[in-house]
Amino acid sequence: MINIVWLLMIVSGIALASLQGKPEIITQSAFGSAQAAVKYSLELVGIMSFWLGMMRIAEEAGLVRALARGLKPLTKFLFPSIPAQHPAMGAILMNLSANILGLGNAATPFGLKAMQELQSINSDKETASAAMCTFLALNTACITLMPTMIIAIRLSAGSANPTEIVSTTLFATAVGMSVAILADNILRKVYGRRL
Repeated sequence: MINIVWLLMIVSGIALASLQGKPEIITQSAFGSAQAAVKYSLELVGIMSFWLGMMRIAEEAGLVRALARGLKPLTKFLFPSIPAQHPAMGAILMNLSANILGLGNAATPFGLKAMQELQSINSDKETASAAMCTFLALNTACITLMPTMIIAIRLSAGSANPTEIVSTTLFATAVGMSVAILADNILRKVYGRRL
């Protein structure tokens, strides 16, 4: 569906530019956007490498494990059917820790591993388990203490104050995660599914 929307936008833009007698605008916009995309990509590679390195240092120093230990009571409450020492729990904790630190790209491999491990204990292989749904909701709406990637993007775009979004991001993600947990609990009760 989204491909159709993009196609309609592109075709209508080309048609309008042609009707106005300014087809060169299309070429200028295409080249300008391509140059900007390459510029931002190269800048983000450096910033991303820095933050992934910091995540690795934090992991080696035990910060991520400490954060995961702090989250353990919450995950036991949210995922009571997953054994405490199961690899799924470790992957879930690492994913949430990376998301909390604002490193969404670093969280992705842990999220994929968590889903793979959750599928291994899923009794119905054709349907997502309640634990998988809960994890997906948490992964999507996880609280972010420091939105490092957004700060990096704002910095590369020339923002005068790239960190001014920290407090609003913290508030918005806290509300989002609270709503996700509440909705998950309500829907599980309504549909009678337990983790």
